[in-house]
Amino acid sequence: MSIVFSPAPIAGVVLIRPTVHRDARGFFLETFRAESYGAAGLPTAFAQANHSRSRRGVLRGLHYQITHPQGKLVRVAHGRVWDAVVDLRRSSPTFGRAFGLVLDDEAGTELWVPPGCAHGYLTLSAEADFLYACTDVWDPPGERTIRWDDPALGLEWPLEESGPPQVSEKDALGLPFVEAPHFP
Repeated sequence: MSIVFSPAPIAGVVLIRPTVHRDARGFFLETFRAESYGAAGLPTAFAQANHSRSRRGVLRGLHYQITHPQGKLVRVAHGRVWDAVVDLRRSSPTFGRAFGLVLDDEAGTELWVPPGCAHGYLTLSAEADFLYACTDVWDPPGERTIRWDDPALGLEWPLEESGPPQVSEKDALGLPFVEAPHFP
């Protein structure tokens, strides 16, 4: 089994590309191996694992926790999403930078999002199952949201593919990047 770890445009964010073995029966891929992830400088222990299912056009995020910051290992088990990350760490060389990419069940690509980054995604397929392992537990009082459509972020959400976004009330009330709490 081979897994390729590649840096993303934000410091500490890592693209993880597994080898997908396909045959007439379907496919097999390794989604985690502590030895490999540890050697790549990624966590090997997680405090919480989550699974969400969303319909086309559902946009979740951009979320982070100011207390109990979470690192997230994310992937799509079924479907296709556009995944977005924003660097909120003032000490980071990429502070304020944002980027997005497609994650789907075909490529099996995972993304490591370190603590101190906001994260969100937009469902592009009819339905998507999104999995994420977190380095700390969900802390509702510490959760914060940045507006997904803040022009300062420069994120180009593929709305032509998803249709009008469906966001929660919490996400609709997110703060602009400049007003949101940041990390040291």
